[in-house]
Amino acid sequence: MCGRYASSRSPDDLVEEFEIDRVETDETSLDPDYNVAPTKDVYAVLTRAHRDETQPRRSLRILRWGLVPSWAKDPSIGNRMINARLETAAQKPAYRRAFSRRRCLVPADGYYEWYTPEASAGGVKPRKQPFYIHRQDGHSLALAGLYEFWKPADASPDDPQSWLTTMSLLTTTAPDDTGRIHDRAPLMIDREHWAAWLDPATTDPGEVMDLLVPAAPGALEAYPVGTAVNNVRNNGARLLESLPPDDVLE
Repeated sequence: MCGRYASSRSPDDLVEEFEIDRVETDETSLDPDYNVAPTKDVYAVLTRAHRDETQPRRSLRILRWGLVPSWAKDPSIGNRMINARLETAAQKPAYRRAFSRRRCLVPADGYYEWYTPEASAGGVKPRKQPFYIHRQDGHSLALAGLYEFWKPADASPDDPQSWLTTMSLLTTTAPDDTGRIHDRAPLMIDREHWAAWLDPATTDPGEVMDLLVPAAPGALEAYPVGTAVNNVRNNGARLLESLPPDDVLE
C-alpha cells in the first residue's frame, strides 16, 4: 500500500515538469509537505474540458486524498479508500468508472514504506523501520491515481463549491528492488504514457492496462529514515534524512 509520501515542489515547478496547460487551484498554493497523509489536500494532474471547451486540457488541481464515490451517502468513506489495487480497480464499483475515464497523476518527491524485521527468538514484536523511496535521477514520481466528484444530496446543482474532488492511488506488486521492504507499492506512470493515461477518451480497460508497466530496474532508490515520519504531525525536510547504519531498527 501507500500511506505517506513527500511533495515539496511548487506549482510553477510542476507546471514545467508535467507540461501543464492550466492551473486550477483557486489561487491556493499548498505548502511543501514531507509527510503527506490520507485526507490531506494534494496536487494532482488531470486532463478535462471545461463546459465551454471542446478539447480537454492538462490541468493542475488540488484534490483530497481518499476517494469518495459519486454514489456515497457520506464522504467519510474516503478515509478508507486511499489506495485502489490495480488487480481489481477495473471491476470494483467504487473505482470502475474512474478507472475508465477519470485518471490522474499525483506528483511526489518520493514515498515511505515500512519494513517489518523478523520477530526475535523471544517472541518480541519488532518495531517497523520506515524507508524513503524516490527516483535516483531526482525527477518527480508520477503516481497513478483515480479521481471522482461528489456532492451532498441536498446541495444546489448550481453551487460549484458544493463539489468535493477526491482521489485514490493505484497500487501494485512492488518491484524487485523495493519489494524486500513491502510487497505493495504505488504504481508509477512513465512520461511516454502520461498523455494516454490522462486522456478521458481512453476508456477501454484493456488499453488502460497496457499503459501500466513496472518501473525500470534500478530507477528507484530506498534508504532508511527516522521514525519521526510515523507521526503525521511531524513535518519538514529532516524527515528525508538518511539514518546512520547504527540507528537502523533491526
